[in-house]
Amino acid sequence: MKVSADLKAFQARIGYEFSQPDLLVRALTHGSISSPTRGDNQRLEFLGDRVLGLVMAEALLDHDKGASEGLLAPRFNALVRKEACADVARQIDLGVVLKLGRSEMMSGGRRKQALLGDAMEAVIAAVYRDGGFEVAQALILRLWGDRVTKVEDDARDAKTALQEWAQARGQKPPTYVQLSRSGPDHAPVFTIAARLQDGTEAQSSAGAKRQAEQAAAAALLAQLEQNA
Repeated sequence: MKVSADLKAFQARIGYEFSQPDLLVRALTHGSISSPTRGDNQRLEFLGDRVLGLVMAEALLDHDKGASEGLLAPRFNALVRKEACADVARQIDLGVVLKLGRSEMMSGGRRKQALLGDAMEAVIAAVYRDGGFEVAQALILRLWGDRVTKVEDDARDAKTALQEWAQARGQKPPTYVQLSRSGPDHAPVFTIAARLQDGTEAQSSAGAKRQAEQAAAAALLAQLEQNA
């Protein structure tokens, strides 16, 4: 198939040229524009998540040969979670080449964390299917760069950190309440409130409940630190 100029530029940014460019097109196609003859990137996203996980697990083991599982697990989570994937996607301007339906484009889909993170995983899978594991591994390590060596030893997600904050002060674990759900089925937006036993709370929105909960927990932690 003929490769467009923007896809050629994207391949140059990631440092890999596809022998099967249709795999790249599939990886960049969101469900909002899919059809019976044009598949979306969900299946590749599923595979890319696993490839990324294996590469990062091995990289962490090689980087710190004496680290316990208790230290490795939060570091791993920090490197493979959707937020990290979205950060890398922004680094390579992945949003510019995303193939989206009109409604998704109108709602700022090229900047949405969930869409960018999913597409990044799909691109990883496309590289894996096109060039094999070693090629995908090299690409991941190149794009993630020093994130592996600089990930904090006590890297914890915001929900875990908030729970530990509450427990240290004799409070019950925080609760997460869905305040609203908006948007179309293929691109929902969830608004979640993170609440502490004393009534303190913070809200945030994201394209998935888990991400909205994490964002709300992070917002509440920031609020608590500011008030301390």
